[in-house]
Amino acid sequence: LLIGIAFHYMSETDKCKPGIEIAAKKLVRIGVALLGARIVASDVSSLGLAGVGALIGSVVLTIGFGLLMARLLGLPKILGLLSGGGTGICGISATLAISSTLPNNPENERYTLLTAIGVAVFSTVAMILYPLIVKAGGLSTAEAGLFLGGSIHDVAQVVGAALIISPDVGDAATLAKMFRVAMLMPVVLILAMTFHTERKLQVGAQTKTPILPLFLVAFVILAAINSMGYLPKYVVALSSDVSRWCLVISIAALGVKTSFQKLSELGWRPIALMSSEAIFVAGYMLLVIYLSRVFSA
Repeated sequence: LLIGIAFHYMSETDKCKPGIEIAAKKLVRIGVALLGARIVASDVSSLGLAGVGALIGSVVLTIGFGLLMARLLGLPKILGLLSGGGTGICGISATLAISSTLPNNPENERYTLLTAIGVAVFSTVAMILYPLIVKAGGLSTAEAGLFLGGSIHDVAQVVGAALIISPDVGDAATLAKMFRVAMLMPVVLILAMTFHTERKLQVGAQTKTPILPLFLVAFVILAAINSMGYLPKYVVALSSDVSRWCLVISIAALGVKTSFQKLSELGWRPIALMSSEAIFVAGYMLLVIYLSRVFSA
């Protein structure tokens, strides 16, 4: 992100513009599509109905909370959608995937970069602080995995925070987190259908724009193939690495297209928005764990 922003002047160079556009828009679709290779449907049964319900609730409610807070703070609905999706699903990957369904304009690109920066910062803070909450609350292995996997933004930070506690918590947290990653599919599908007409008008009536994005179709196909056990482990590992690099390059390219000056014009309210979303999803997961204790007792 920072390296990309440092080279913002390149976005004004005609020779560089085509490559920057491809990196910012095409690579993100490839990266998200390859995330499907990490999904295994059988893992859902390991979470149980209560765990699945809690994680679905965390995604839906966090996005709804983001839209509500954006309205209360006088911010654009798009920023609430991007930040709520990034916080509730899988961090920067979700932010970029959601952004790819939105109408293409400079404002949306600026909101996407701002959300990516905020998600990265708050996810790193969560990785450091949330293991302390696990210890202070005396959470069991299953509860710790559900809390960390259900509340920390990015996959890497989930794994990092969980392994601070134990390998068993690491496995449980990763399982919960990958279910949240799988929630990217229905969310992006709904948004793609919602903004389809607007995007079609933008590119022109003569240009055909598919209702269902091709990268989402690839995501579903890879998830289905992997769930049936047909993808070798080395293919899954390779897909994960390529996906990560595509997303890294894409967010760097998005940084090239945006300046700190334009970001600073947004003021303090986006920070308040994203911090409140992080607190909301963490509080929600702790409430779910507390209620499960009460009912099980």
